[in-house]
Amino acid sequence: MGNLWQFFGLPDPEGGSQPPQQQRPAAEQQPTLEQREQIAKPLVEETQEVAPLLAPPTSWTGPVTPDGEPFHDLSSFARTTKIRPKRALRYVKPDSKYRIYTNQISERVRQGDTVIVDLRPLVHMDSHQQACRRELRTMCEQVGVAIFALDSEDKLLMIPGSDVVVERNKHELGITRLLRVE
Repeated sequence: MGNLWQFFGLPDPEGGSQPPQQQRPAAEQQPTLEQREQIAKPLVEETQEVAPLLAPPTSWTGPVTPDGEPFHDLSSFARTTKIRPKRALRYVKPDSKYRIYTNQISERVRQGDTVIVDLRPLVHMDSHQQACRRELRTMCEQVGVAIFALDSEDKLLMIPGSDVVVERNKHELGITRLLRVE
């Protein structure tokens, strides 16, 4: 049994200056009678039937392995036609002068983008928060979409884009459902 120093291949500082004796490799040792009996037994290999390989899909245009399977070369860099998304999720908060640009928001909402408006930076300006809410409500009425509060203080508002469906009956946002005791 070796010690920690031998494990790392270092000489033992507490032990003698003689290195530990190495055992002869297993190939040089003479096999014992028990080992000869174990070697004499023939090994039985189990073979498993290999299922026939399926041909690659007809639309496959990439390389194929020698077995006939499609090969996905992750190092090849081939661009496909870039698909530009039609809709996006936008996050808006007041700028450094605490303004919210409803004209640009209304354009994005008409294009189908969903906008999240964050009024939390206006934490000490209640009257300014109310003015921003009124302006956003007026903008939503002009565009023809509803505005939803995502938190209990009405500081995080969601304006869905045109043609975005919001289910109002069963869906509850936030943690209010977790806090409700029934």
